[in-house]
Amino acid sequence: MSIWDSRALLIYCCCVAAVLGAVFGSFLNCAAWRIAHGRSFLKGRSICPSCSHELGAADLVPVFSWLFLKGRCRWCGAHIPARYPLTELAFALVTVLCLLRFDLTVLCLRNWIFLGCLFCLSLVDLEAYIIPDGCLLTALAAYLAALPLLRPGWAEIARGVLAGLLFGGGLLLLSLLMDKVLKKESLGGGDIKLFAVVGLYLGLVGTLFTMLLACVVGLLLGLLLRRGEGGKPIPFGPAISLAAAFVLLYGDGMINWYLGLLGLGT
Repeated sequence: MSIWDSRALLIYCCCVAAVLGAVFGSFLNCAAWRIAHGRSFLKGRSICPSCSHELGAADLVPVFSWLFLKGRCRWCGAHIPARYPLTELAFALVTVLCLLRFDLTVLCLRNWIFLGCLFCLSLVDLEAYIIPDGCLLTALAAYLAALPLLRPGWAEIARGVLAGLLFGGGLLLLSLLMDKVLKKESLGGGDIKLFAVVGLYLGLVGTLFTMLLACVVGLLLGLLLRRGEGGKPIPFGPAISLAAAFVLLYGDGMINWYLGLLGLGT
């Protein structure tokens, strides 16, 4: 079955995907906040960060609870940042785009989990300047679990593994060299491991495009985040994640266009 079989099915599936994405986005936001503050997201009820009151079901409806409560806690009246509904809407959009790109397939599910991991680690990195290993291991587990179902050729698997080793290992060597030259950490270990995982999913060419695009996105984020931040470091994880998500969803067309300019297109 394909979402493109009929317009009604397409609209229905997109609506379900949007709701699922908003709910999962709420979970990822909560998980990211807890990881950034050293708490487990696998146990315990959601609470208000200001008054620590446990939140009920009516307080946790994605987007709508924030709107109905006018951006304030029901119990203490503390302001609830707009980050919450915005992240829920953002991942709802990501989920719909993933569905439209990969249809109702195992590949869609695998890549959706990967996008969720990128989304979560970006939120953590923005707040705590770390890329949690749990997100990377979850993405790796999704890749391995999908192999028996997707049955890619050995050549495709080898390209992914080679890309992970080349970009992960290459960046590790480069960062060690730059650390000695600059006398400070130039690239975090989490960023290096993230590129290794991205290599598995996107292969050599896709990861190369991700690296180039991440540099551009990183510069733009730097200009935005440095305003009023007092010179704090700019996390690179969100830039890598945004670039990887774009290449995953739309990279084929971009890569073919670029190779066509070089006379290498098929």
